[in-house]
Amino acid sequence: MYTIDLSGRVALIAGVANKRSLAWAIAQCLSDAGARLVLTYAGERIRPNVEKLAAEIPGTLTFECDVSSDEGIDAAFEKISQRVDRIDAFVHAVAFARKEDLEGKFFDTSRDGFHLALDVSAYSLLAMTRRVVPLVPETGGSILSLSYIAAQRAVPSYNVMGTAKASLEQMTRQLAFELGPEKIRVNSISAGPVNTLSARGIAGFTNILNHYKEIAPLQRNITQEEVGTSGLFLCSDMSRGITGEVMYVDAGYNIMM
Repeated sequence: MYTIDLSGRVALIAGVANKRSLAWAIAQCLSDAGARLVLTYAGERIRPNVEKLAAEIPGTLTFECDVSSDEGIDAAFEKISQRVDRIDAFVHAVAFARKEDLEGKFFDTSRDGFHLALDVSAYSLLAMTRRVVPLVPETGGSILSLSYIAAQRAVPSYNVMGTAKASLEQMTRQLAFELGPEKIRVNSISAGPVNTLSARGIAGFTNILNHYKEIAPLQRNITQEEVGTSGLFLCSDMSRGITGEVMYVDAGYNIMM
């Protein structure tokens, strides 16, 4: 029988916003398996929520990290490296787009809005990974990001975030290729809709939940815990032969027309 034991390992999770975050669901599962957690947050507005959650798991570290700035990322990793000497798993759950760029027509997306969404939601994976890799032990590690089916299909009101997620999935494959020799696996989870803070910013989100429930083979919506346990699997040795993949956790919705 196989069990997942992450005792002695360190997991860095970027993008926890509140208790409904998929990143927090993954973090809880990693902690339950024995991993020590390091959480990064975007700024002072998010800080109280993250620190409150971190207090639920003794030993959890929190650091501010502005992923839109190389200086901000460097400052965060300087502090992180002073407190931990390894990172075995890195979970990237960072995404942002201006509200006005998630409304109306995609072709009306502003240049600045496009750059901001791609910078924060996609480029940040590259920028943070560069700082993570030197801290990954010689035995290897795992990098995981969060995507959505809008990377592959046209989804109303998702607009520029679909472009960002498509970029994220390509990065998953390219990074898996480049980091494979260093025993670092890179994967992504494409989750079905869950009632998170970011999801609530999408117009008609309740209708999307109902649509998924009607179409998905399992005839239901997914839960945060299901994303959490899938993340645990991909960050553990049980998935040691898997890299460069996008795993759908959506009750089977993606296989339907």
